[in-house]
Formats: sequence, C-alpha cells, structure tokens
Amino acid sequence: MKLLTGTGVAIVTPFTKKGAVDTDALTQLVKHLITGKVEYLVINGTTAESVTLSIEEKQTVIDTVVKANANTLPLVLGIGGNNTAEVVHTIKKTALKPFEAILSVAPYYNKPNQEGYYQHYKTLAESTKKPIILYNVPGRTGSNVSADTQLRIANAFKNIVATKEASGNIEQMMKIIKSKPKHFSLISGDDALTLPVIAAGGIGVISVVANAFPKDFSNMVRACLSHDFKTAQPLHYKLLDITEQLFADGNPGGIKYALSRLNICESYVRLPLCEPNSNVKEKIKTLVNALK
Repeated sequence: MKLLTGTGVAIVTPFTKKGAVDTDALTQLVKHLITGKVEYLVINGTTAESVTLSIEEKQTVIDTVVKANANTLPLVLGIGGNNTAEVVHTIKKTALKPFEAILSVAPYYNKPNQEGYYQHYKTLAESTKKPIILYNVPGRTGSNVSADTQLRIANAFKNIVATKEASGNIEQMMKIIKSKPKHFSLISGDDALTLPVIAAGGIGVISVVANAFPKDFSNMVRACLSHDFKTAQPLHYKLLDITEQLFADGNPGGIKYALSRLNICESYVRLPLCEPNSNVKEKIKTLVNALK
C-alpha cells in the first residue's frame, strides 16, 4: 500500500466539442498531475464518466494515460458495475499489467443487502490476484456498505487491500480504521474530509479537486501524513471553498469547468450530465482566478 499512500487523482476524461475522447487534453492533464507531484492516478473511475464510455473509448483512455505517464506514477484502473458477472468478465479480459490495483465501486441501482455486497466482492476477489480497492459511495449507489461488512470483506480476502470511503460518515470510517486487519487501509473518497480522515488513521485520498490543484492538495496530504497539521490546515482551508463549489452542481461538471479555466481541457461532459449552472460557474471562475 506504500504506492497508494498519499494523493491519488480520479482523472477526468476530456472530450472534444464533437464528443470524442480528447487524447491531447488527456495527455496534458497527466503531465499537469505529474508536475503537481501527486502519488498515483486512477483511470476510468466515476469522475471519468466511465459509464458513458464505450469499451473502445475506455481502452483509448488507458492507452493515452499509460503512454503519457511513461511509468512515472502508479496507476489504478476502475472496473466496477452492478452486474457481478460482467465485472468479473471485464477483469479477466483486461490487460492489468500496467496497474497496481483495481478500484471497484459498490454495485449501484440494484441496492443489494449487506450479504449481497459481501458476495459481490468475494466473487471479484476470487476472480483475480490483482489487489482490489472497494469503493463505498452511497450518494451515487443508493445504499451504504456498512463498516461491519467492509471489515468482514477485509478479513476474508487478502487481495482486497483498501476501501475508498465516500460515505461522509466519519464515525463509520473510524470504526473501520480501528478494527481493520493489517493489510487493509482506508482512503478518503471525500476531498473536504481528507484532513480529518488522515488524522483518524486514513492513508490518503482519491481526489477530484487535485485534477486542478495537484500541488496544493498533495502538499496538504503529505503534511497530514507527517502529522504536520500546522502546515496542512492552511492548505486545507485554502482549497475548502473551491472544493465546495466544484461539487455544488454535479461532478465532474465542476472540475471540468475549473480545468477549462486553467486551459488544461474543455468543459464538455456527456449526457445525461450537463455543465454547472451559471451561478456556480461564476463562483468557480472567481475562485480559480484567486488560486492561480
């Protein structure tokens, strides 16, 4: 888990005006993140609008990032869904050699019970030797993978090595950190909660905000991990307002608009997503200008 300690970035998928994957902008984004000294990159996650990408487009994203990264940073690949058999099929047919781990979101829409979550991750763990990061994000999936279930999964499967916890429930996160097995770690899935999560024992974050502000965010995380909260707190509060606005009218619409203001990529998203409303855009524009 040393490779996945610190700031991981859930990278966006830039699109052209015609709706194609913008490989030039994606290459520029990867170089921006390398220069910003983040610790690793997460490809084809939720923020990448992966549910709207074709199989061919997902491979284009992989190929582009792998080439642009040139073995500089560790890579994590998002492979998840609400059809367990299909997720297993995708894991088995994907060339996983370039990746340190798989990030697999808890099944959404179906709303399984806790036993269903356990059996889903059991099936995934038994399908591959590659490390897996569980991703609990009730705001998107519609239900919560409880602390007890996450701990049950962690204790049963050595290749499930971490949870990306985006429940927003600090008490749940602390319960996991307190009782987890040694091989298992907790990663913050909420940018705004990264500082308190690391203070409680988390090992870092998989961030959206760091797409735009990798240097400040990764410096904040490294300071937290060094227990230097005197350094970390000002950086945390420096980014707090922009963090709020980037999620105020949908993700990744907010972060893509911020990236467009930084001339890294255009702000196009795919339906059913739309760009943020004009009020949020104006706030993001003002905040980005102040942080440049």
